[in-house]
Amino acid sequence: MRSKIQNAWLIAVLVICPFFYASAAKPKKVQQTDRQYWTSMAYQIARPVLENMAKGELQKNMQTEYSPSFDNRNRKVVFMETFGRLMAGIAPWLSLPDDDTQEGQQRRQLREWALASYKNAVDPASPDYLLWNGAGQALVDAAYVAESFLRAYDQLWKPLDETTKQRYIKEFTGLRRVDPPYTNWFLFSSVLESFLAKCGAPYDEFRVNTACRKTEEWYVGDGWYADGPVFAFDYYSSYVFHAMYLETLQAMVDARANTRIDYKKYYDRALKRAQKFAIILERFISPEGTFPVIGRSTPYRLAAMQPLALMAWYQQLPSELSNGQVRAALTQVMHRMFDFQNNFNEGGYLTIGFCGSQPETADWYTNNGSLYMTSLMFMPLGLPANHPFWTDEAQPWTQVKAWGGKPFPKDHRWADGPATPDKW
Repeated sequence: MRSKIQNAWLIAVLVICPFFYASAAKPKKVQQTDRQYWTSMAYQIARPVLENMAKGELQKNMQTEYSPSFDNRNRKVVFMETFGRLMAGIAPWLSLPDDDTQEGQQRRQLREWALASYKNAVDPASPDYLLWNGAGQALVDAAYVAESFLRAYDQLWKPLDETTKQRYIKEFTGLRRVDPPYTNWFLFSSVLESFLAKCGAPYDEFRVNTACRKTEEWYVGDGWYADGPVFAFDYYSSYVFHAMYLETLQAMVDARANTRIDYKKYYDRALKRAQKFAIILERFISPEGTFPVIGRSTPYRLAAMQPLALMAWYQQLPSELSNGQVRAALTQVMHRMFDFQNNFNEGGYLTIGFCGSQPETADWYTNNGSLYMTSLMFMPLGLPANHPFWTDEAQPWTQVKAWGGKPFPKDHRWADGPATPDKW
């Protein structure tokens, strides 16, 4: 008679061996690198939008969704939101030179579609002419279009034909009719005006400088901006403030604008604030790749990580953060958000939700075009594949160390930089 131990071993062999034999018989799945995973996600998000819009068929074919509490604005805002926000996120990636890799072929295709889409967006004869003459929301998403030009000026703005360029200048200038609310919206105006300054068109100095002064007034310390006079604990420091403030200032430096504000000194101080906020965001990422779901506009998904991605793309990560740990942390966030839940509707477009289809998370201004702000985390793709951000060994991020009983750096308050008085 067999002993109980022998019986147990026999059962284990019968149960486990077939699994190993079956596994051995199946071809092994090729392991993606982090960059391959990022590019596959970026392409999946971008393709339905740009492939259709390049043919003038986005408004015909896009499967749209709206918040259950959506207000009475013109629902065609969905297309402008989709295009502008998508392009702001993938512009750095599309700025890389062409190559014959699979990624390079996808990137070249997206860029070709994007350039055709930019043309259709401002051509009144195109079925995909965007809602430039709509209500205030047009100001918001025109700013994201302008931001995409700032992020890939040579690759996305310069190749446009002169008629298309003049149409953009006309549409951007026409948005001065919008009186922005006393919030982050000031920066939408400043991005448009600073872009106009950079490309040599007439610009409104007052709109730029007012946005700069109010952003300075609304800085509350340790990397956080209040969204207007009252602080709100949400991700608008991520969605708008850090990136658009830095880009406004840099565009004015590039334009060699001579006004009362010393844009370079303002930029240097704003950069340090963004670096501190990048540290905070990295510490928000749990060992599992989750982060706190706080405030409004949560369906913007990965956009909450924009300043961390921006500092990586700028190659300005603070000394406290390594390329390996930031890439590992952001990659884990992407896996956690996209691998376990379906974030796309039947048409292949983003669906309303934070992690999956969760329409109840939508605010009254949310449609599924709004969600393309998630692309803002893809900015490190603008670094070439041989950059240390992609080639350095993955390292544990702060919360992995802290919850794993390993040494981790202490956090501390960052004092703001010196005062920057007007030049005259």
